[in-house]
Amino acid sequence: MSHRSHPPGSNAQHTVVTFAPNSWSPGPSRPVSRTASRAPPPEPAIASSKPNGYTNGRAKTSRRDEEDFSDLDSEEDEMGDRRPPLHRPTDGRSHQPLLHKDDEERGRTGYDASPDPLDRPPLFSRRSTMRSRSPDTQAKLATRKKYTYAAFFLGLSLVSFVVQTETAVYIQHELGWNKAYCMLYFTHGSWSLLWPFQLLILRLQKWKMPWETFWRRHVYLVRTTAQMVETQDLLVPRNQHSPIPYILRTTAFVTCALTVAGGSWYVAVNMTSPSDLTAIYNCSAFFAYAFSVPLLKDKIRFDKSFAVIVAIIGVLVVAYGDAKPTKHGGKSGGSVGGGPPDDETKEASTRVLGNLIIGVGSVLYGLYEVLYKKLACPPEGCTPGRGMIFANTFGSLIGTFTLTVLWIPLPILHWTGLETFELPHGEAAWLLAISVLANAVFSGSFLVLISLTSPVLSSVAALLTIFLVAIVDWLWTGVPLSPAAILGGLLIIAAFVLLTWSTYREMAEDRRKREIDLSESDTDRDDD
Repeated sequence: MSHRSHPPGSNAQHTVVTFAPNSWSPGPSRPVSRTASRAPPPEPAIASSKPNGYTNGRAKTSRRDEEDFSDLDSEEDEMGDRRPPLHRPTDGRSHQPLLHKDDEERGRTGYDASPDPLDRPPLFSRRSTMRSRSPDTQAKLATRKKYTYAAFFLGLSLVSFVVQTETAVYIQHELGWNKAYCMLYFTHGSWSLLWPFQLLILRLQKWKMPWETFWRRHVYLVRTTAQMVETQDLLVPRNQHSPIPYILRTTAFVTCALTVAGGSWYVAVNMTSPSDLTAIYNCSAFFAYAFSVPLLKDKIRFDKSFAVIVAIIGVLVVAYGDAKPTKHGGKSGGSVGGGPPDDETKEASTRVLGNLIIGVGSVLYGLYEVLYKKLACPPEGCTPGRGMIFANTFGSLIGTFTLTVLWIPLPILHWTGLETFELPHGEAAWLLAISVLANAVFSGSFLVLISLTSPVLSSVAALLTIFLVAIVDWLWTGVPLSPAAILGGLLIIAAFVLLTWSTYREMAEDRRKREIDLSESDTDRDDD
């Protein structure tokens, strides 16, 4: 081995190291390329040159490398939405040839000089990777995963809503603790537990991962998803500003709309009959569909409109077809029905006013669902995992806003005598805790369901609880179902199945349209 250094003043800046052929290697020796012997071909997009790539002997990573923890895993937090390409752009110094230009001109490149690795096409490019996959297969898998998540949270929401309704009816009607706004405050405030509980589940799934890595991954996911929500675009630029101001404004706006809509239930519950309250309040499914057309740009489809109308007819049959008042729970807590038939007798003026109030609440609740979908949900095409995690995170923000701001009406109502503040005791206390936690589970599942599907489908799905509560009462008390409850329940189920099929067809049509647009764009690039 011999060393030869260039004299001072020459243009060459590298020491040339030449190895003699190995005496023990079989076969005749052949000339060795001085270019190849100086250094192996640089590995593109992996490391940069030492002057800019190292700081105090440690490799310096870019901001993108520090933040993109999505390449570690693809399931737990669905961070693989925007994978960076394999060949990342660098400052270009890592691709500089080791030989100076003067050396190449003097013919010192050897006998078997290979072409520059950068002249070769990359082994894995974004385009070749996309073309190697079947877009139709990927879209079907994504749709199947989304509906699997939605089915799970639908079942969870129905079970939790039944638990909330049964406990709330018992607390208000049997134990006599009927504090409207206080229950609303406790119920919405419990939503703040959604994010910590979700974080605990995610942590148990990744228990072996270091906490710092796990936390940075989770923060990265929530932050980038919030940026998607604000821009309504899956591709977020690197210089995108912080989404925190937008999320805080949206949380305050959506929470106020939800509080007014849920408060109307408690105001009207003592002013009108349980049948009117159940029938009018559940018309929010119709208003959710009505607001989806101008705000979410949904198309007016006959099958969806027909399904919503059938669902409302089923609610009317259940509400007015039975002699006993219908037992039903509110989405913001509280309950109605389950008492003797005398509860149906109300003064005409009070009943009309109560119907007007709950009618306004029904409109506002449909508006709240659509506003949440428009302002606080990631755009179409986002992975179900991201939508699920961000929905629970936003629900936790609603609960936090309720606890920190919406306590103000409590002392005002107490001083004015409209509602004396009094905490429950004994049996009412632990039953209220069960009811509040059940509503938190329902609300978190409901927000996820809206994020994954649509406000219309979620509203119609919530109507299934009317039939489920009747079945639970039958199994619990032994009182058989009335013909009105059976007929109305079957109509609601048929409407839900029809709406689900219509939504699936609409998603399939949108998927095929996107595939056509993608193929046309690829053809245009090929022509260029």
